[in-house]
Amino acid sequence: MAALRSLLSRTLTRAVLQPRSVLSLPKVPSNGFAALRNKATIAATTQTSNSIIQSQAAIGYWLLGCSGLIIGAVVLGGVTRLTESGLSMTKWHPIKGIKPPTSAAEWEEEFAHYKQFPEYKYSNGMTLETFQQIWYMEYAHRMWGRLIGVAFVLPAAYFVLRKRVQSQFKPMLLGIGSLIGFQGALGWLMVKSGMDHDPEGKHVPRVSQYRLAAHLGSAFVLFVLTFHTALRHLLPEQTLKGDLAQLKTLRKFAHGTAGFIFITAMSGAFVAGLDAGLVYNEFPQMGDRWIPEDLMVLEPAWKNVFENPTMAQFDHRVLGTTTGLLVGGLWAYSRKFQLHSRAKLAVNAMLGMVGVQIALGISTLLYFVPTPLAATHQAGSITLLSFATWFMYELRKLPK
Repeated sequence: MAALRSLLSRTLTRAVLQPRSVLSLPKVPSNGFAALRNKATIAATTQTSNSIIQSQAAIGYWLLGCSGLIIGAVVLGGVTRLTESGLSMTKWHPIKGIKPPTSAAEWEEEFAHYKQFPEYKYSNGMTLETFQQIWYMEYAHRMWGRLIGVAFVLPAAYFVLRKRVQSQFKPMLLGIGSLIGFQGALGWLMVKSGMDHDPEGKHVPRVSQYRLAAHLGSAFVLFVLTFHTALRHLLPEQTLKGDLAQLKTLRKFAHGTAGFIFITAMSGAFVAGLDAGLVYNEFPQMGDRWIPEDLMVLEPAWKNVFENPTMAQFDHRVLGTTTGLLVGGLWAYSRKFQLHSRAKLAVNAMLGMVGVQIALGISTLLYFVPTPLAATHQAGSITLLSFATWFMYELRKLPK
């Protein structure tokens, strides 16, 4: 035992006194840690890139769904305007306004507040039941707007926080979200303009046609941005074939036509705001004349474009006819090119839709603006703009 203890003591003493190099782990080259870090970074970047690629379709379908909701809001807003329901809700609370009146006392309080404004004074004794009908129409429009906000903001936050959004699209998503908020505030400013008008109730209360056009115009811009961004996520760009200079001309033609579609829709907002669809219900003439006598009755002259119902309807007729001719010309010019199948489908859809839209517009006029026809006509305008946006997207990638 004494010999064993002596052997163990000598072994431990040698182990403790040995140089550090004998007991150390094998050395890693000085650049090895950097290489390991680079590999880890590359792996993480690759994983993030794969996640972004895999999320593109999901983001595209989400934005496409938001585009559909915006179309719904435009149509519902048109119905609200046509049924004269827009001034029924006299207060705007983004959060509190979510809850509708539920008891008889709450409805009486809401109705009493409505009676203080010009629309009730003009109605000559509206009943509570009638008030509830128009109130719910405006309520549906406002709730639809809130739905758009929630449907956009929550998924956008998820995709951004999960790093699924390409950096080039982040400013666009921020712009769309800001425009949604702006649209809600602009809608209330539009409604408020109808409450301040003619407090004595001597004339028909209506919202400012300027604010109505701004509200509709911002909705159309919001739709185009959302829909175009959705297409960029869902449809791979295809290179066009043909002469570069002629293709650039085709692209300019398409953009100009889309601009005319937008301007025509905005002129329709002035027709709606001034009830100009009810002044001349003949086509193609206005009354028994091609150019009515009361076209330029306001001073200064520029006011006729925006405040004279006759001029508003005349402008809309001219712009609608011009837009129809432009779409037909664009379709004919596009036949010179060997466009890919998606581009052909888009321009063919434009041609078909502009014919439907012109027929809807004429019918709406001849039948004294019935709500179903007029609402369908407004839906037709944004549908035509969607086809134009699609066609412009298909013309993005020119040959080098």
